[in-house]
This record gives sequence, C-alpha cells and structure tokens, in this order.
Amino acid sequence: MSSKLFRIKGEINKAHFFEPMTFNKLVTAVKQEHAMEHVYTELGSKHRAKRFQIKVHSIEQVESEE
Repeated sequence: MSSKLFRIKGEINKAHFFEPMTFNKLVTAVKQEHAMEHVYTELGSKHRAKRFQIKVHSIEQVESEE
C-alpha cells in the first residue's frame, strides 16, 4: 500500500477560546479515515480538545507536495 498526502482544514471550538482556532494540516496516510484519526489524536493531545470540539471542514488529497 502506498501512502497519500491529505490536506485537512477545520477548526477547534473550546469554551475558553475567544474565537474558534482554525487549522490546516498536511497528513500522510494510506486512507482518508486514517488521516482523520491522526488529526483527531494530534490536536486532541496538543490542545486538550475532545473529538466533538474538532470540526473538519474539508479533506482533499494532494497529488504533489506544494
């Protein structure tokens, strides 16, 4: 299986943030579901955000590194 590069855009809504924090992540994964899981675990660990506080707006596969 070959890995693909995904760009995931979204935001984190937490009560103590004054406004939603946006994110734009590049993730290498085999499938789109694995890329989503990686974003949830990384942002949840880094910002102490629960999965329901992380909203993903778009996922797109990037053909080449920009």
